[in-house]
Amino acid sequence: MTTIIALLLFALPFGAYLLWRQRNPEGEPSRVLLLLAVLAVAASVGGAAFYGLTRREAPGVYVAPHLEDGRIVPGHTEPRR
Repeated sequence: MTTIIALLLFALPFGAYLLWRQRNPEGEPSRVLLLLAVLAVAASVGGAAFYGLTRREAPGVYVAPHLEDGRIVPGHTEPRR
């Protein structure tokens, strides 16, 4: 089910574009629309770059969640040895 939803969300912009082209065969997108699209892409790339460059992980080694004496121990970070 999740895969179907992901595929539909992926195909949605393409379907919207095809519908727009079918209804306006001679029409071209306005300069304002193109500028907004370029700004949206630039903001997305800039945001992803900012997030990737400023994200810090806790120092140490990650220990995955596991069972210990019948209880679930949550994942955590332990100092390096």
